[in-house]
Amino acid sequence: MKRISRSQIGIQQGSRVMFSDFADGGEMWTGTGDRESRHAVVFEDAYVEPPSVMVSLAMWDIDHMHNARMDLRAERITHLGFDLVFRTWQDSRIARVRADWIAIGPVRDDDDWDVD
Repeated sequence: MKRISRSQIGIQQGSRVMFSDFADGGEMWTGTGDRESRHAVVFEDAYVEPPSVMVSLAMWDIDHMHNARMDLRAERITHLGFDLVFRTWQDSRIARVRADWIAIGPVRDDDDWDVD
């Protein structure tokens, strides 16, 4: 369990089209084997420490003739942002993906101050 002991909690959310490879013949649609799409997400406001980040599939357009394989996750989470990562493998043909995310964590309070 992640416990947040600060008085201010920040929630940020967003959505990202990861790729649209059907339109331009990209590797998610035409390739085989291990493939990855990675995008850096920068938070609008920084957290005091790395937040908890939840990602979800918002839109998934696939070829019905092949197995649907995917892994969607947040990686390298810091107080400033994270990497949104979609992976597929073998012969899966993915035309498009949109992912949504939400980050929840402690933020600086106006009453906080630093002592040097």
